[in-house]
Amino acid sequence: MLRVITLNLNGVRSAVGKGFLDWLATQNADVVCVQELKAQAGDLSDTVRTPNGHIGYFHHAEKKGYSGVGLYARRPADRVIEGLGIADIDAEGRFLQLDFGPLSVVSLYLPSGSSSEERQQIKFGFMERFLPHLATLRACGREVIVCGDWNIAHREIDLKNWKSNRKNSGFLPEERAWFSRVLEEQAWVDVYRRLYPDAGDEGYTWWSNRGQAWAKNVGWRLDYQIATPGIASRAREAKVFKDTRFSDHAPLTVDYDWQG
Repeated sequence: MLRVITLNLNGVRSAVGKGFLDWLATQNADVVCVQELKAQAGDLSDTVRTPNGHIGYFHHAEKKGYSGVGLYARRPADRVIEGLGIADIDAEGRFLQLDFGPLSVVSLYLPSGSSSEERQQIKFGFMERFLPHLATLRACGREVIVCGDWNIAHREIDLKNWKSNRKNSGFLPEERAWFSRVLEEQAWVDVYRRLYPDAGDEGYTWWSNRGQAWAKNVGWRLDYQIATPGIASRAREAKVFKDTRFSDHAPLTVDYDWQG
């Protein structure tokens, strides 16, 4: 069995202070993908770098206190690919890939466009340039799991207030159509949705800090494990952990019947 977890930490030091590493020690995870580190290499303690026997790999943003992704693995990776080879994207620390035998696992942090129209255009630019990279990954002959905060709720079932958010970043028609291209044209699989085609609010992974979004479960499903069909077909169970809050996102865990 292969257990893969993904979580946007909204600051690794903040999440650790809220018990993230203590929780992780109880999860028996093989690979853990994290996003929004908000830390540089020098900010990470040895405990954060190698927690509970896991080996940490990180792709930091150049800007301090911003973005960044990481992967914790139970065993050393055969290959590490840091970044997409696109300077402005890589400067924000948004893509990290580890290869283990015939399997690749990616930690992805797709930009948010909610703060300004400028950031929304940067998000669209990322999406346009990332799509062919996804196609290359899909055609590489390996099994691949792309984990992370995609900052898009794909369908109406993926957020509480879909009607009032149709003109807001994260649920724009262009974003949803792009996500459909990933799943339909390139034949990637939304693993959680494959397992639970009708799941609604139990699948939410993010809640605004405004108002009482968490208390009322007014959430969005923004965190996904998107996989190639072979390993996606071996997904047996997925769950969103909500008993303890480590950030404004919740961890998504998927168990795969995979021994590779």
